[in-house]
Amino acid sequence: MMLRRGFILFLPRLVGLLVVACCSVSIVYMLACTPKGDNQQLALPRVHSPTAKEGNEVILQEQEEQRHNYIISLKKQIAQLKAELQGRSEQLKNMQDQYPDPLDIRLDHSNPEKAQANLLAFLRSQIDKAEVHSGVKLSTEYAAVPFESFTLQKVYQLETGLTRHPEEKPVRKDKRDELIEVIELAVGSLNNPEGDGDAKHRVYTASDFIEGIYRTEKDKGTLYELTFKGDTKHQFKKIVLFRPFGPVMKVKNENVNMADTLINVIVPLAKRASKFRQFMQNFRIHLTVVYFGKEQMNEVKSILENTSKSANFKNFTFIQLNEEFSRGKGLDVGARFWKGNNVVLFFCDVDIYFTAEFLNSCRLNTQPGKKVFYPVLFSQYNPSIIYGHHDSIPSLEQQLIIKKETGFWRDFGFGMTCQYRSDFINIGGFDLDIKGWGGEDVHLYRKYLHSNLIVIRTPVRGLFHLWHEKQCLDELTPEQYKMCMQSKAMNEASHGQLGMLVFKQEIETHLHRQKLRSKK
Repeated sequence: MMLRRGFILFLPRLVGLLVVACCSVSIVYMLACTPKGDNQQLALPRVHSPTAKEGNEVILQEQEEQRHNYIISLKKQIAQLKAELQGRSEQLKNMQDQYPDPLDIRLDHSNPEKAQANLLAFLRSQIDKAEVHSGVKLSTEYAAVPFESFTLQKVYQLETGLTRHPEEKPVRKDKRDELIEVIELAVGSLNNPEGDGDAKHRVYTASDFIEGIYRTEKDKGTLYELTFKGDTKHQFKKIVLFRPFGPVMKVKNENVNMADTLINVIVPLAKRASKFRQFMQNFRIHLTVVYFGKEQMNEVKSILENTSKSANFKNFTFIQLNEEFSRGKGLDVGARFWKGNNVVLFFCDVDIYFTAEFLNSCRLNTQPGKKVFYPVLFSQYNPSIIYGHHDSIPSLEQQLIIKKETGFWRDFGFGMTCQYRSDFINIGGFDLDIKGWGGEDVHLYRKYLHSNLIVIRTPVRGLFHLWHEKQCLDELTPEQYKMCMQSKAMNEASHGQLGMLVFKQEIETHLHRQKLRSKK
């Protein structure tokens, strides 16, 4: 690597020297070909020599031959220098093609060998750029990329969210396969050391693996450091591996026109007329309401009619079912009721707030027969705890901010989803045996995961779950009640805010003592 870099640095200097040499030869050539001045006298002929005229002709002929030969010699030298300069230029170009700039790598598929060499050079350069052999200067303590550790059975991770644990078995298949592959490669490297020849050594297995650490620099690759048992108690074997990321490659470049893509928002509802009134303030596209029972039904219909008149909103369907509430049944009925062209279905709840930007995300991340969208929404904490007194609670629009003090990503929920109606029908819809609220969303999500459709799962900034009080009924068993209260606590406030509530008395006592001291 160092020799190659030195050669590349020396080539421009060599080319410069050749250019100077060419210029020097050209100058000599010009001087040699310039006619001599009149003050230079020719040699006088001898007494018994030919006549002066004949003598001058002979001398001029000799001088002309000398000049001609000299010019031919100079031309040959210039031609040789030009050929050498061209050769060096082509050599430099070949070197640049063979070892291109990693930031501007181009894979020429018409020349597979060259493309493979370019890619290999790029991947090797990734190791030099990553924090493998030396560290880099960072601006703050938060800029460091942390490692995570793992053993044969467990992964110990920092970024857990709400569904993962600090210590857990790798659930995702790609993560399991990744770590298994790394351990197997390390064992293979230990059993086939370079340069040992036929020397005998112990045979390592995965059971000799003690622990490993790994971290990923998103633009460079993943670094793995694995530790194995050595020959004695205090000896260890350490293997360092690096999985370089390849160059970014263009997959698709297309124009997407969503002007005619209609979204049918389907909301199952029972009672909760006040929440529905708030929901309708946010609404401007086709809405399908599947209402269970008759209690508060007239109030909900009145809200629909008033919105229709005030906002000229006529794209809604109202379906009434005289049966026990079932979220899955309501969404399924609403989806199948649609008789128009293939439409994007957004399964929604009445306590959800979404923006126009989210509706664009809903359209862009769905494709019939190809993709379904499962956004992760931001769930609000209790505004009374976040903002203190009721008088200081801002308006709803001002509450829609994404911070760890105001809410959390609801990564355990799968109820809000966008998909084309054709995909929903083809997958078999909801499991109608599930009654009440909950469970039907996970069942549908698993159906999509088991299909050939691409499931897009990502946090979105324009979809909010508005806080509402959670009721834990007395009819629940002690274990169910405990779980309900834990869920309620998680939705009330952040860890720090709940801690402040627990230590409220202690904090007030401290403030009171400080006040007394200041008076003294």
